Amino acid sequence: MRKNIILVILVASILVVGCMGDSGDHDRGHGHGQDRGHGHGDGEGLKMHYYMNRCRSVSVEKTVKDIVWSKVDADPSMAAKLLRLHYHDCFVRGCDGSILLDPTQNTTTEKTAGPNRSISGYEVIDEIKTKLEAQCPGIVSCADIVALTARDAVSFQFKREMWPVFTGRKDGRVSLASDVGGNLPSANANFTTLLTQFGTKGLNLNDLVILSGAHTIGISHCTLVSRRLYNFTGQGDADPSLDPAYAQTLRKLCPNPVNPTTVLEMDPNSSITFDSDYYRALNQHKGLFVSDAALLTNQRSALVAKVLENPSIFFAQFARSMVKMGGVEVLLGGQGEVRKNCRVVNGQ
Repeated sequence: MRKNIILVILVASILVVGCMGDSGDHDRGHGHGQDRGHGHGDGEGLKMHYYMNRCRSVSVEKTVKDIVWSKVDADPSMAAKLLRLHYHDCFVRGCDGSILLDPTQNTTTEKTAGPNRSISGYEVIDEIKTKLEAQCPGIVSCADIVALTARDAVSFQFKREMWPVFTGRKDGRVSLASDVGGNLPSANANFTTLLTQFGTKGLNLNDLVILSGAHTIGISHCTLVSRRLYNFTGQGDADPSLDPAYAQTLRKLCPNPVNPTTVLEMDPNSSITFDSDYYRALNQHKGLFVSDAALLTNQRSALVAKVLENPSIFFAQFARSMVKMGGVEVLLGGQGEVRKNCRVVNGQ
């Protein structure tokens, strides 16, 4: 017991020191990956307030914030939708706005892939893009709009910016449904698979546990947990890693055969309040998905999850990991384009 307490304190100190070490790094680039945009800190990488001198007729970040805050105020569930949109964009071909592209006669795009069919919030991106194009045509990328909306959607609850968003991304011209499966983490993934998928994006174990905290807001459906509730080992049983009382609650909400339209809160305490309650639930074995429970199967990730029950530590670390994720395989300079319409590649 004493050993575990010491380990928790050690992990907490590592997390906090890591956050302090990155806190002032607002001028460097944040690109990752080989051929898709490295940050250089010389004007070619992502920057704070990239559009300040490029769109003099409008404040890009204020325009985005005002529209997003009005949407979340009218519909609190929109915060989770816009945050999820950013995640799903960054994990497939990097943060390049490729998830926004509509399918064409010859191409099934990312948004048509199974895991993305429940994504929403596209109309908010469209509204922001339309307004910015009218005032500052051909300058603001759809990829940057996605990154800014995610931050502002979460920030509405706190009425302050929860993390800095570095901008200057370009939009990708390629979007393929076939790219989604192997890149986007699944709700049924085990720890090894999750760590590998995050690692290929330049994200580490801490980022995996921290970014999983996004499950503190948002909903899912019974179909994603049905096997966990009724046939986990093929014998009609529930996943033994689930808290028995929680499993029984879920079975009542999702009677077998499950109704695919039945909604479940990912955080059993609240699906609209951004807080650290996800970790409290997780550590009580009340994580909704197999991928949530997987975080407790590794000693270090379990210790990180314990530390993140502290809201101050969670908020600080979430900010750091969101900045890091927002720089995954970004397109810079001439590597991409700035779409006139977020749903269509220029020239189509």
